[in-house]
This record gives sequence, C-alpha cells and structure tokens, in this order.
Amino acid sequence: MRITLRIDATRPLPELTAAVGEACDQAETRADGSVLLLRLPAAPAEARSWPGPVDIQQISRWERAVRRLERLPAMSIAVAVGACGGPALDLLLVSDYRIGSTDLRLLAPVNDGHFWPGMAVYRLSQQLGAARARQLVLWGDDINARRAREIGLIDQITEETEEAVHTATVLMGRISDRELAIRRQLLLEAQTLEFDDALGAHLAACDRELRRLVVPGTAPRTAAAADSAPTGGAQ
Repeated sequence: MRITLRIDATRPLPELTAAVGEACDQAETRADGSVLLLRLPAAPAEARSWPGPVDIQQISRWERAVRRLERLPAMSIAVAVGACGGPALDLLLVSDYRIGSTDLRLLAPVNDGHFWPGMAVYRLSQQLGAARARQLVLWGDDINARRAREIGLIDQITEETEEAVHTATVLMGRISDRELAIRRQLLLEAQTLEFDDALGAHLAACDRELRRLVVPGTAPRTAAAADSAPTGGAQ
C-alpha cells in the first residue's frame, strides 16, 4: 500500500511538520509492505533561504518529525523534480530510495552566505564523509542531477519520473517491513558507534534473523549442538 506525502516548500514550518507527522502515523499503522512516497516538487527561488522566521522549538519539532520518518518500518521513496531545497532536501536525505528528474538541482540552504546548521549537515557528513560534506557546507554550492548521482545523494535520474516511481513502489513494497527497518538502523548507527558498542545490536539482529529463518516445527541449532556435530572425519 502506498502513502503519499507532497511537500510544498512555501508552507509554514509548523504545517510541514504536521504533514510529516500525519504521514508517519499512517505508515506506522499500516501492514508490512507499505511504501511512503515523498513527492518533492520544484521549489521557488526563495526556498534557498531556510527555514525563515521560526523559533527553536519549531525547528526541534521539525527535526524530530524528520527523524521519525527516517526510522519508519515502511520503505520511503523520494521523487525530486527541479530545484530541491529546504524541507525537501531534509526529507530527501532520509529517504531509502531517491529518484531525481534530469533537471534536478539540490539547493544548499543558505542564509546571508552561511549554510543552515540543521541536521542536514550531520546527514551530509554521514552519507558523503566529512571531506566531501565540508566542500558543500562551507561553499554552499548547488548540486546538479549528474553530480548528485555521482556522489550517492540520488539513486536514479530519469525523465520518466512517474514510471520510475511505479516500478520502485512495486519493488520496494516487497521488502518494506520491520526487518528492513532493523537493517537501516544498523547502517545509521555504524557511522557513530565503535565496533564493540555495535556488536550487541548486530548480534541481536542476527539472533532475530535466525529465529525468523527457522522452519516451523524445528528448533534453531545452538552453539553446543554445532560444536558436537560430526565434521566428516573417521568414525
């Protein structure tokens, strides 16, 4: 089942936050196989100046809503057309699969020459590495579709965005469930956790997967059973 969220960058931030929250509510109550489609239409030139006249509480609520979307059990697909900046860029960076039109242009959120220090900075550093993200954040240059694809911010560039959306929705819907959410979370945590800290979460995920794969009516092999099993040597 597909849930669609269309982002209008000209809307006030509280309205955008509420819209994201409503989409998350729907995604969390639907069955496995749901896909959240984020439609990010071309933004006006003034969308570069982000987030506008707001207070820090509104920014905090927005960032929490984006984070909630990032952790949904449902697969998220973003389709960005034309100029993509401000709230659309934030949502693009947390999407699982990203489709861009051939005229896509990622707009750096810049105010008076300075990159907006929101969580887009954090995610750019996570996804691109500090060195490449530094170039974007310090200089605030726009990124065209080809460049965005080269550095991994976009997964697919196409003139036929609707066809791409349909294909991606069908394919992603087959793997959209809580198991996908667990693997996504492991990827996100891998950027910040030390090996020993991450090991527990990965072992828990492995244990969950072993239990999922067990044929009904059988028990998973324990470590002791594995150690005592024949190795193929002389009897």
